[in-house]
Amino acid sequence: MYWTTVKIELFKIFSRVRTYIGFAAITLLIPLIQIALYIDGETYLEFSLQNLKEAFSFQGELLNGYLATYIILITLYVHIPFLVTLVTGDLLAGEAASGTFRMILTRPVSRVKLILAKFTAGIIYTSLLIAWMAVLSITMGVLVMGTGDLVVIKNTIFIFAENDVLWRLVCAFAYGLVAMWTVAALSTMLSAFADNSIGPIMLTMTIIIAFIIISAIDLSIFRVVKPFLFTNYLGSWKLFFEDPVDYNKILNSIWVLLFHIGIFLSATIITFRRKDILT
Repeated sequence: MYWTTVKIELFKIFSRVRTYIGFAAITLLIPLIQIALYIDGETYLEFSLQNLKEAFSFQGELLNGYLATYIILITLYVHIPFLVTLVTGDLLAGEAASGTFRMILTRPVSRVKLILAKFTAGIIYTSLLIAWMAVLSITMGVLVMGTGDLVVIKNTIFIFAENDVLWRLVCAFAYGLVAMWTVAALSTMLSAFADNSIGPIMLTMTIIIAFIIISAIDLSIFRVVKPFLFTNYLGSWKLFFEDPVDYNKILNSIWVLLFHIGIFLSATIITFRRKDILT
């Protein structure tokens, strides 16, 4: 019965036009970024490395598919939450807006199982979206620009050999799954309080943007709350592009995100169990 409900929820998700906005946006943006880098990438690299070239001599093809994929990760990871929220923010609010909750709850399925089924369907959608982003980024990058060493500039310069890059990209996208599941859990929770999807979508993005701003401002009061903000851990995929990789820090970030998922999902269940269904 549970997986039947999940299949029904997946059918609902993929029957809506808004579901394909995320896939369409990724399908359009990634090739645009790849082509732009192919055409004008040398200028981008010159600007990024202009100070370093006075002290270092770089040999080989620095502009390659791996670098393009890394740039795409940096560019899009802040925007992907909006694409996720377009669907997950509508999981409960959409039913409330269309007045179908009473009919759904006449089926032999508890409210808790219904919430879990909807959340599972949302997680599957989110996973497919990130998987499509990963496949398209890496495949097209390699086909258009080939492979090569990857130069990552942080506080330290990291240069990764060609055979040491692909697994880091795959792990970065895998971490991105957990990060976007957290966003999905937040928007689903907010959806339980609303009767239309606009509110949860806008509020989710407002919370994410506000938390990111708080994390970026180096004030003592913000430093106290920063470790408790889930947005502080969304970008921890970058830790895979350090040498050595700090796996303890990555695991800690994953646990924090999973904890937030548990909190958001629990709040959703509690709210929905107490909610009066009038339509």
